[in-house]
Amino acid sequence: MTVARTGDLVRAAAERGAAAGAFNVVTLEHAEAIVQAAEDADVAVILQLSENAVRFHRGAAGPIAAACGVLARESSTPVALHLDHVTDDALAGQAESCGFSSLMFDAGALAYGENVRRTKAAAERAHAAGLWLEAELGYVGGKPDAPRSAHSPGVRTDPDEAVGYVRATGVDALAVAVGSSHAMTAQTATLDVELIARLRERLDVPLVLHGSSGVPDEALRAAVRAGIAKVNVGTALGQAMTAAIRRSLDADPALVDPRKFLAPARDAIAGAVRHILNVLG
Repeated sequence: MTVARTGDLVRAAAERGAAAGAFNVVTLEHAEAIVQAAEDADVAVILQLSENAVRFHRGAAGPIAAACGVLARESSTPVALHLDHVTDDALAGQAESCGFSSLMFDAGALAYGENVRRTKAAAERAHAAGLWLEAELGYVGGKPDAPRSAHSPGVRTDPDEAVGYVRATGVDALAVAVGSSHAMTAQTATLDVELIARLRERLDVPLVLHGSSGVPDEALRAAVRAGIAKVNVGTALGQAMTAAIRRSLDADPALVDPRKFLAPARDAIAGAVRHILNVLG
């Protein structure tokens, strides 16, 4: 199977009243688990590699992206590759050559005018390369360099401002600040579902929810019904992986073969992905 395109998967999910699941890849085990879960559920999936993950891989996106590409081509269900939370123009420029069909350009922490300027330029470059571009308006907190909380006054996405932003930048999808936050380890986020519905009514591009690990299942279902078309998940996979590794090492303190603790960790990630795919419909 050829590698799917992110925009196609998001549109197809929205047309059937669901949302495309986009899962963060840090290691090869993440990618293997995500694809296995997608095949088990017979659902398309998006593998996401963030700028932070590229930094973890010593700044080289190519090797881990190549591995994701092989998994996507060999999968029995459609798999797309997405480059996430990019702030570095040089990294954005590598997206096409590394096999990604889309990227999220992250200027969400900047003032509105600078966000528009930077994102418009990124969208023009992406479209010239045949890539689908996601951006962020409002500010989804919780990232290591986050200056504000997603719950702080004035950071949620304003529908009127969003209409102007999409027109000014030409982006293909918009990540919106509606109450979720990155890196949450408990499902305690409260989403503004009414705001999601108003944004969906006003905008003609798909809406994306970041920080979804901290959203309760029923709230996530409500967000999808209200108009979220792409759901990003990362922290929940890290929780599943590290909990499984801790169990393995606690059970056998003398364990040194990484296969003995990475195999159950990979299975745990797959279980978390299957659960979320089921929630997303």
